[in-house]
Amino acid sequence: MTVEKQLFAAMDQHLLEDATPSDYFQAASRLPEFQEYPFNLLLALKKADQEPTHHPEGNVWNHTMLVVDQAASRRDQSSQPRAFMWAALLHDIGKPAATKRIRGKLTAYDHDKIGEKLSRQFLLTLDAPEAFIQQVADLVRFHMHVLYAAKNMPYGDMQALKSHTDPQEVALLGLCDRLGRTNADQALEEQNIALFLSKLMNKK
Repeated sequence: MTVEKQLFAAMDQHLLEDATPSDYFQAASRLPEFQEYPFNLLLALKKADQEPTHHPEGNVWNHTMLVVDQAASRRDQSSQPRAFMWAALLHDIGKPAATKRIRGKLTAYDHDKIGEKLSRQFLLTLDAPEAFIQQVADLVRFHMHVLYAAKNMPYGDMQALKSHTDPQEVALLGLCDRLGRTNADQALEEQNIALFLSKLMNKK
């Protein structure tokens, strides 16, 4: 087994077994392998700043570490826990490429679409099974739809979401994403998830 696949296997194990996978990833990110593709896609998250109003926790890496820990506390609710946990890790992998400052504010438009491609490439490089890759890429692609529904934004494609992935899995990932930030309001975010699922059920 190559060093890259050994690291992939270790990441997989910690995502599926640890109560707080961020402890492992904080240490692993200092390994020399993280300087190389595809792991450097994760390392790039440390240099991707976010708008403090929405992400007071800081850069995308900090946010992602909070999200994987939130996901670990809920992975027993997932029908596909492996894909769910990897999607939690990779959900914002598109942000470094998407982040721009517009009118004085940091934005990351289309990071979900970019992330779908990058997460697929990341996992393909490590010879992950195609069905698993598809599950992860779909969750990454649609993870922003919770926000689109809650804020009545016109960017979503609810029909595509329902045909490509499990809405309950998107909702669970979306909850972890929303809670994976400093000072998150859990009651409000749970209401947003309920609204998302309600809109999906009423969408023909």
